[in-house]
Amino acid sequence: MPFDPRHHPGARPFLTRREMLRQTSTGFGWLALSALMADKAYAGLGQAGGAVAAEGPLAAKAPDFPPKVKNVIFCFMSGGMSHVDSFDPKPRLAAEAGEPMPFQTERTMFNQDGNIWPSPWEFTHYGSSGIPVSALFPHTGGVADELTVIRSMTAPFMEHAQANFYFHCGMPFTGFPSMGSWVTYGLGTENQNLPGFVVLGSGGIPLGGINVFGNGFLPAVHQGSLIYPEHAQPLHNVSPSETDSRQRARLSLIDDLDRQFLQRTEKESRVEAAIDNYEIAYRMQTAVPELTDLSGETEATKKLYGLDSPNASTAAYGRQCLVARRLVERGVRFVELTMVGTDGMGQAANPWDQHTKLAEGHAANALTVDQPVAGLVKDLKARGLLDETLVIFSPEFGRTPFVQGTNGRDHNPYGFSLWMAGGGLKKGFIYGQTDEYGYRVVENSHTVRDLHATVLHLLGLDYQGLTYRFGGRDFRLADVDGHPIRGILA
Repeated sequence: MPFDPRHHPGARPFLTRREMLRQTSTGFGWLALSALMADKAYAGLGQAGGAVAAEGPLAAKAPDFPPKVKNVIFCFMSGGMSHVDSFDPKPRLAAEAGEPMPFQTERTMFNQDGNIWPSPWEFTHYGSSGIPVSALFPHTGGVADELTVIRSMTAPFMEHAQANFYFHCGMPFTGFPSMGSWVTYGLGTENQNLPGFVVLGSGGIPLGGINVFGNGFLPAVHQGSLIYPEHAQPLHNVSPSETDSRQRARLSLIDDLDRQFLQRTEKESRVEAAIDNYEIAYRMQTAVPELTDLSGETEATKKLYGLDSPNASTAAYGRQCLVARRLVERGVRFVELTMVGTDGMGQAANPWDQHTKLAEGHAANALTVDQPVAGLVKDLKARGLLDETLVIFSPEFGRTPFVQGTNGRDHNPYGFSLWMAGGGLKKGFIYGQTDEYGYRVVENSHTVRDLHATVLHLLGLDYQGLTYRFGGRDFRLADVDGHPIRGILA
């Protein structure tokens, strides 16, 4: 093939002087019009005054079949909350306290295994459903009739980073899209002024790092965007340093140049995503401050979420929960909350990781999340949003029924609990079972990939058909072995 300098990456500059003159000879005259048309009052209206359908990778897409829910709120209890101390009571632990486990157990993370240790907390049956909830979660007990408790989850990993990646991405290592990324890839978002996948970053980032919220091989517009509700500037650089008209004119010129470059790259997805991110960022300058401004919320609503709590961690998590409700109200598809560290108990990245002082650490963590999460469920229901929203409350794995050291519990991936609430689920319902000690699943065992398939199914997405070709293979969130948990579906 003869050498063609147009196709040689180093043969010509990105923009020649001749091209610059050609593009801007009339281009500057169009900048004012471009800025005007970018304004919502003009760009959002068609000739007949109707709304123009959004375009681009985040445009709302029709589901594969009628969905049960439209949005997801994921409360991730990073570190490994103990199921036998929260939602899976085991009276046998009290009956055999201090005795050795009566069967062979697997190697644990630290192999400092002791004897059977009963829960420090009593359990109470709540609501007409009678779901037992420990004294750690009295507010959550108050919404028991809205909950679907799964006691039969398993994970193939007991190390935090691997388990965190697996829970978020379906794979135990970095480089794969997070659940929120898959959701926006499949459905887009109903609000073009906000990201489709938002992570509320008031708490610590789970072990594994920021890539647990990453887009992996999906286009970059699908990665999780961190918003900090308690910061004066909730998103970095969201406050413009110049007038809107000047900024819009500058961005219009950049957009024109970028799209010229996009054509040369034959519409390289990463370049296209960068261009889209410029536009989203511009619109977020107004949308994000309005989102995190809670002055319009009633005092009763703020109190419901615990924003008036004397415990600073409760108030911080309550703010996340309230902003999460505001996000789904505004059409954001997937919202994840980060776990706020409490009183030095556990690391900021995994506060529920009590290898020692379990009673103190779990009590502090539960105080942080119990009222805000229960308030979120109540508020969503009161506003008619719970039927179209899926709330997930889960750790990456559970903890052992035997003691580690003198007063802690080690990691247990062989059986743990989570709960969900929202549309399409059996309410006030317990599904699955661990053995009498809470060590292994003995009934309706499921993996996190099954949870992923269930989430996609409730959103109206074909969990097997939602794929992305990468490295010569069609990948999907639930991989080849994940399937919806039919037993919990209404």
